Amino acid sequence: MQSLSIISVNIWDILISFANLAILTWIVKKFLFKPVKKVLDTRRESIDSAYARADEAEARAEEHRLNYEAAMAAAKQTADQMISEAAREAERRGNEIENEARAQARDIRSQAEADAQLERKKAEKDMKREIADVSVQLTGKLLEREMKPEDHRELIDSFLQELDGE
Repeated sequence: MQSLSIISVNIWDILISFANLAILTWIVKKFLFKPVKKVLDTRRESIDSAYARADEAEARAEEHRLNYEAAMAAAKQTADQMISEAAREAERRGNEIENEARAQARDIRSQAEADAQLERKKAEKDMKREIADVSVQLTGKLLEREMKPEDHRELIDSFLQELDGE
């Protein structure tokens, strides 16, 4: 039975061990656990605030991206509108220039026709005057001479030669 004395349980030793355990737990909790927990909580709060700031920054960046895309779409629409307006204005101006050119061509053509008409009338007038002058000359020559059929023929031939010569 000697072996039982070695295994014996001493209640005072157990109580003292529990008391030591309680005191050590209280000391660890008071001086180690609470400050470590406080540091961990502070660290967690700083990390959470950093995440919150990052989320806010990401939300602002997304908002800026959406605003940028909307502005770019509006700018593209404005540019397309300006290009189409410029094309319409260029087409309108081209039609206007074409119409002006056609009007000028009509004016030039009508002026040329009027000038040609005047030149033709002037030529007719000159021709009539020439014929009248030649007739007067022919009549003068006829009166100067006595007319025989041969003379008459020669006179007409010379008259025609004069007309051809001019």
